[in-house]
Amino acid sequence: MPETDHPERSSDPDIQLMLETAAGSETAFAGLIRRHQNGLLNFFVRMGVYTDAEDLVQETFVRVYKARDRYRPSARFTTFLYMLARHVWADSGRKAGRRKRIEDSLATDAGIGGGMTLPASVSGLDLQEALNRLSPKLREAIVLNVYQGLPYQEIADVLAIPLGTVKSRINLALRELRGMLDD
Repeated sequence: MPETDHPERSSDPDIQLMLETAAGSETAFAGLIRRHQNGLLNFFVRMGVYTDAEDLVQETFVRVYKARDRYRPSARFTTFLYMLARHVWADSGRKAGRRKRIEDSLATDAGIGGGMTLPASVSGLDLQEALNRLSPKLREAIVLNVYQGLPYQEIADVLAIPLGTVKSRINLALRELRGMLDD
């Protein structure tokens, strides 16, 4: 369909920047980065990534650039962007899990570590700690809605889940957060 058949897309300046990026404009790509790097950084931090958040923002933009020739404006640009960001976040979690298993295996083989764990402190629990305690599915829904400002339908598109599931996850996440913060 022509872009003008979707007024919400024709008024999205990010789509125009992405189409210009696909046509070879480095200036347009730099514009996309400027417009979205802080939002992506906030997304990753709220998802529990602290030390590597900037690297994940960079990896997301690398993926945006690699996908520039295949990009089709079938939804808002932010839907496309946060879908890629979510994949980058998931990939980094898998890598971290593999790295942790390898470290644990090496520590066990070397006879170090002793299996001691520090108790998690629940006193003084702040919002970010509470977010970190949510399941990843609940956390990503609440972060995309509350912190990134995406409407429910766009979250459903990003996560590739039904709209009702988005509403349920946000409702459950809010209830769990209230419970944690009330304690």
